[in-house]
Amino acid sequence: MTDINHTQYFKVETDNSVSVKEIIANVYEALTEKGYNPVNQIVGYVMSGDPTFITSHKNARSLIMKVERDELVEELLKEYIKSEGWK
Repeated sequence: MTDINHTQYFKVETDNSVSVKEIIANVYEALTEKGYNPVNQIVGYVMSGDPTFITSHKNARSLIMKVERDELVEELLKEYIKSEGWK
């Protein structure tokens, strides 16, 4: 029987061959090419987790789903802070 007094740890191996920054750039480009507002669509995906906010054009939906949503937010926030010169 499992000891319920200890937290189980589960680790998922991620594909590090493409960076989060590259994924965001590719998804942004695909959304723009299809005529969507990429900022609104990416925000919709991050907030809801619903992949249908992202087009399947250029495999963008599959790409963005390779990254955890909190990683997307972290990367976007890091880039914003860097661009504002807060570091």
